[in-house]
Order: sequence, then C-alpha cells, then structure tokens
Amino acid sequence: MKQSAGILLFKRHNRELLVLLAHPGGPFWKNKDLGSWSIPKGEFTAEEEPFDAAVREFEEETGVKLKSDFIELTPIKLKSNKVVFAWACEQDLNVSLMVSNEFEMEWPPKSGTLKRFPEIDKAAWFSVEEALIKINPPQADLIIQLIAKV
Repeated sequence: MKQSAGILLFKRHNRELLVLLAHPGGPFWKNKDLGSWSIPKGEFTAEEEPFDAAVREFEEETGVKLKSDFIELTPIKLKSNKVVFAWACEQDLNVSLMVSNEFEMEWPPKSGTLKRFPEIDKAAWFSVEEALIKINPPQADLIIQLIAKV
C-alpha cells in the first residue's frame, strides 16, 4: 500500500482561518484547477516515520523549513487507496518566495525527450470555503479536521 505524508499549513488573517494549498506541477495538471490542489505532501517508505516524511516533503516542495507546533490529523485514504498522513501547522509563509524541487518525465509522451517540471508550480492561501472547492476532494477532510481542532 502506498503512503504519503504532508503538512496542512494555516494562518489567521483578520480573524479568518486561511490554509495553504499547492498546485501540482507538470503538463497533466497545467490547466486543471478545481479539485486538483493539495496539501504539500509526498510518498515515503517504511524506513521513514510519517511525521519526518511530512516535514521533509514540505521543505522539498516549498523550500521552507517549518518551526512550529504540529497538530496531528487523522489519516485519510485517497481513491487510489493511498493513505495520507497529515499534520497541521500554524505559520505564515510568503508564497512568492517558495521554491519547489523538480521531477523529470518524458514529454511529450513517447517522444524520447525528458523534461523537468516543478513538483509544485504554485501555492496560495485560501479561505476555508474556497479551499474546500480547490482541494482534491478526499483531502477536504483534512481541512474539516483542522477546523474542529482550532
């Protein structure tokens, strides 16, 4: 079973709760918006603890090292049966300064040409209402859990 771990970053602005979501990079996601955003996350192996993977993946995908208290959220299962472990963390972040690592894939398909793409092509702060529309539907439960805990 595949597993991934990530961080749901949040902040308060004028008494409103905002969450940070990331848009996946690469040609498949280029023109997709609603339902395609995600928390910054990534897969890990059995040799790594889920929390350590979540913090590492967040740093790899944003270039930001987190330094805050973490709130453990209940894992969710995606349609692919992948289990996502997540923690929430309150910290402000300037999304324009974020730098994502990259991945390589053959593009266009069957062209024999390898191209590099950022794992995250953009990130943004959203109100809870907007985030629930933007996020990949099974991950919406993470936002609902966050609301119940803060």
